[in-house]
Amino acid sequence: MKTKRYWLMKSEPSAYSIDDLAREKASPWECVRNYQARNFMLHDMKVGDEVLFYHSNAEPTGIAGLAKVGSEPKPDKTQFDRKSEYFDPKATKESPRWHCVDVNFVEKFPRVLDLSLLREQKSLKDMMLLRKGSRLSIQPVTAEEFACILKLAAK
Repeated sequence: MKTKRYWLMKSEPSAYSIDDLAREKASPWECVRNYQARNFMLHDMKVGDEVLFYHSNAEPTGIAGLAKVGSEPKPDKTQFDRKSEYFDPKATKESPRWHCVDVNFVEKFPRVLDLSLLREQKSLKDMMLLRKGSRLSIQPVTAEEFACILKLAAK
């Protein structure tokens, strides 16, 4: 039996927000062009894994809600679209370079859990998100960190 994993996925709300996901119910997590983040989707994420939806470059910046991984990895179609800023001329249908998973809406938090609040939590001191220089758009989260976030959201 697989162990459920937990993730944090960042999106700029001006591009795609928790409200967009709530409206659409599910969406492919496309346009990721970092190999480590892509590899998390391709090799580590499983259907049913839980996701913290993070608003980056926003006011406030922070965790806005919950989602779940809703599909196995599949080729990101934006890599084949010549009109997309995410087009990759080295990608082919036979040998795609970029993959994505679908993300399903679960819940929007009553308020965004901003970075200052997260930094105040002793149990989150080792969270990848809070490490200096951590900019990865998809990050693993421990079960303990995930539980702490849920408690904060419920307050």
